[in-house]
Amino acid sequence: MSVQTQAPAPIPVRPSGLPPRGKAVVGLLMVLAVVVVWILDDWLSENFTLDTRTRAELRLVLYAGNIEAELQRTQVVPILLARDPVLREALQSGNYTTISQIFITLQSEVGAASIELLDTSGRVVAATDRNRLGVMRASDPLFVDTRRLVDASGNNETIFAVQERDTGGFGFSYARAIREAGQVIGVITVEVDLAKYERAWAGLTDAVALLDSAGRIILSTEPRWRGRTEAEALALRDAPSAIERALRYTADLAGRGPDAFVANEAVLRSETRVRHRGWTLVSYTTYDGVREKVNGVLALVIMGFALLLALVFYLFSRRAWSQTALFEKESVELRQLNLRLQREIAAREKAQKELTVAEQTLAQSSKLAVLGEMSAAVSHELNQPLAAMKTYLAGARLLVNRRRTEEALVSFQRIDDLIDRMGAITRQLKSFARKGGDAFEPLDLRGCVTGALAMMEPRLRERRVLVVRTLPKDPVMVMGDALRLEQVIINLMRNAVDATRMVNAPQIDLILTQGDTVTLTVRDNGSGIEDIDKVFEPFHTSKKAGEGVGLGLAISSGIIADHGGRLTARNLPEGGAAFDIALPLVAEAATAAA
Repeated sequence: MSVQTQAPAPIPVRPSGLPPRGKAVVGLLMVLAVVVVWILDDWLSENFTLDTRTRAELRLVLYAGNIEAELQRTQVVPILLARDPVLREALQSGNYTTISQIFITLQSEVGAASIELLDTSGRVVAATDRNRLGVMRASDPLFVDTRRLVDASGNNETIFAVQERDTGGFGFSYARAIREAGQVIGVITVEVDLAKYERAWAGLTDAVALLDSAGRIILSTEPRWRGRTEAEALALRDAPSAIERALRYTADLAGRGPDAFVANEAVLRSETRVRHRGWTLVSYTTYDGVREKVNGVLALVIMGFALLLALVFYLFSRRAWSQTALFEKESVELRQLNLRLQREIAAREKAQKELTVAEQTLAQSSKLAVLGEMSAAVSHELNQPLAAMKTYLAGARLLVNRRRTEEALVSFQRIDDLIDRMGAITRQLKSFARKGGDAFEPLDLRGCVTGALAMMEPRLRERRVLVVRTLPKDPVMVMGDALRLEQVIINLMRNAVDATRMVNAPQIDLILTQGDTVTLTVRDNGSGIEDIDKVFEPFHTSKKAGEGVGLGLAISSGIIADHGGRLTARNLPEGGAAFDIALPLVAEAATAAA
């Protein structure tokens, strides 16, 4: 860090006081500026607000038209399907082998979210989502209302219903009974895909919400708004911050401002009617864009008045530049400034030397800290195979004493495998500081679980811990390093065994699931985690001195991060703790590790 000297400051000149005529001109310009800015602010705010509101209303009309077109197009589908002889024949014969494929093809053509066929008992016999086959919907309001309408009136009409999903959000479905000889033989349901418009709206700066006739929000770009009224949705904000914003905008706009606040941002509200069951489409456009346009114009106007004031000051202050006495005074001040500058340079040079010494000391301390962390990590990771070797040696000693040499040789072979593992661990520790994705390969995570259980078998048998494995029958393929993943599973199982030390019936559950990601859950019925926020911090441990250094979870979290995944911890309501390892699938993992 070098010290740069500052150039001597130019001699400031104090202009002489303005004459009365100059003061009058300056005062007139300032009054004129205030009046012009006030009028322009009022006029520009009104025009820009009107323009913004008009464009928002035009967008709403377009959105409403899209929703109406989607509902009308989908409404025809159950009417046509209810008349389809193929569906009637399938319901009468009970042969639905080709119906699901017909629905899948039709779904891609009409753009419906899902299509399902229900028999008279309410069982799903054909569906675009084959996982839904066999699901009972006898108590579903859509099925019940369709049957009741036909039984009561004798007419076959299409029913529309909005149903709240268990996973969040709402579903929009049409249903129509299929009749043969005056008898209901089935019900066809078609779900309208309105969620695609919600996803499209999410890419805009406006907040958009669709309200039903009761004022309940059924579609929204804000997930928290769904199922609430508009007033309840707008109340989901930080009240003190919103009050401050309201006061500030009230002061700025003198009564003309935003219609509401969404997430503590001022917005303009627009609405339009959707010609379907009294629905209303509402949008909230941010007011910041209006203020930015107004402030930009006002800034130019203020800058123009500032230039005029500067010109007035210059014209009325030219006499000050001829005053020689002022130069003499400023020369004295300049000499004093130079002296202060020299003292400051000397002080900075001294500080630079002290900083250099401090940097050298800090670098040496950092090296010592790194050496300490590496030694602690090696000690922790080698402790696992050493403990297993001790157990195998004790078993081999007993087997030799009992002249069971073949079984003893098996124990010695396991000890030899552990020695190889210790060498591999030391090599892995050297690569913790860099990304290790070059050695990754596709592997079955079930094999890592089996290998970890083999390593932990002596200790599990010694503690009498019940291990419940829930593994899929099919391979669960991920991209990674088998040794490092097995090392993480062993570390989590060791912590689970230690956590169940005081439990009468200790149990560890290993649950492997596969969906969008691969998730391995290690769950125990122990005492849980006391300080869960610090559980992944290095050297944080709840064990006694000598039992652990607090690096296992920190190292395990780093290994999972190198694999493009995430390691999380949580306490269970019924007691105990669970650690979740989330890893991407094979193709995604290769991209994440690259």
